[in-house]
Amino acid sequence: MQNEELYKVTPELEQLSQICAEKGKIDRELYTKYDVKRGLRDINGKGVLAGLTEISEICSKKMVDGKEEPCEGKLYYRGVDVEEIVKGFIHDDRFGFEEVVYLLIFGSLPNQDQFEQIKRLLSFYRELPQYFTRDIILKAPSADMMNGLARSVLTLYSYDPKADDTSLQNVLRQCLQLIALFPVLSVYGYQAYQHYYEDASLIIHNPQPGLSTAENILYMLRPNSRYTKLEAKLLDMSLVLHAEHGGGNNSTFTTHVVTSSGTDTYSAIAAALGSLKGPKHGGANIKVVQMFDDMKNHIKDYSDEEEVRNYLVKLLHGEAFDKAGLIYGMGHAVYSISDPRARVFKSFVEKLSEEKGRLDEFNLYSLVERLAPEVIAKERRIYKGVSANVDFYSGFVYSMLDLPQKLFTPIFAIARIAGWSAHRMEELINPSKIIRPAYMNVHDRIPYVDINDR
Repeated sequence: MQNEELYKVTPELEQLSQICAEKGKIDRELYTKYDVKRGLRDINGKGVLAGLTEISEICSKKMVDGKEEPCEGKLYYRGVDVEEIVKGFIHDDRFGFEEVVYLLIFGSLPNQDQFEQIKRLLSFYRELPQYFTRDIILKAPSADMMNGLARSVLTLYSYDPKADDTSLQNVLRQCLQLIALFPVLSVYGYQAYQHYYEDASLIIHNPQPGLSTAENILYMLRPNSRYTKLEAKLLDMSLVLHAEHGGGNNSTFTTHVVTSSGTDTYSAIAAALGSLKGPKHGGANIKVVQMFDDMKNHIKDYSDEEEVRNYLVKLLHGEAFDKAGLIYGMGHAVYSISDPRARVFKSFVEKLSEEKGRLDEFNLYSLVERLAPEVIAKERRIYKGVSANVDFYSGFVYSMLDLPQKLFTPIFAIARIAGWSAHRMEELINPSKIIRPAYMNVHDRIPYVDINDR
């Protein structure tokens, strides 16, 4: 009982929180007055230039007659078009994530020997310290997979004899180990949660050396370790598309900020995980799936455009789903006409939906993708185009793969640790001052008053 009391919001805390809310509110007009780039973005969503990178490039505009105009979105890893990367490994009938890990960290596409080398290294590092699973993951399971993953990452610091060594070769070793271990930590964390919170059987499968990252996720997660080739290929593609997305996204920028302080790899990656956990960042695809579940419960005919349109209007008016006034999966901070990752996803999702007998749901997703921009443009004042983003289809893919929603964001992390690692190393290779943007104080100066006179 005493422990429960510690976590209650008491009337006293309610009163104090109201004081915080009243005293902490800043006049919104001041942000305009002082030209503050809230979210480090301008009114059109363009980010404030805070650094340089060679790791990835996001293109959403092109110059036409000396003016910037929106264009179909493109994403490049180390200068290579992601859509071409996907075409390459699909054509060769192989998995692509390990190739992308090499590309992002080492700066060029691997030849066959280098490809085998990175696969061998990741397989070698995909082993947890002795008793780590028992002592860290199973003894204190977390109800939130991202917090559990972050705790495991921070605990790995204690097992590393060179944890604070920030030399390039040591950080490279740490990053490769974390890339290799994220699938194991995530799946084991989920299995522990299922056992202790949901009273399910505890099933721990060791990762297999000959399997790709995507295959190992499915192998370790499923009780019978079985999966189809198409399932593994779609999960692999998801990892490729989520592996990196410019230096300005919240979790990657967090990696740069924390790395600039000179701290260790485990602390920097744990901070990035904390960022990715947020529903505005890595948790968005869960919201998309939940939104569609609610939609399917409230519309009778998936193909009725007017019925679907009316539901979308209700979403924007805060009258449906979570009352947040958002159509999840639509719109992006950078892309306007299209998100290339969503384009790639959609081209393969239909095939998986046929295999899973869920083609009617795919058609509903396609209909919402077409109608939502029209509804948003009519109902809201927008400064740029709106299109489906990668989260729009990724959650649907994960649900068709029977992946639990609690693992949606950790799978994002399993992919994005590749990009975080590349950016951490880039920050260390090109050291600068500690990152410290400015905040303007807008509070009046007031005299100190003795406590007896207040």
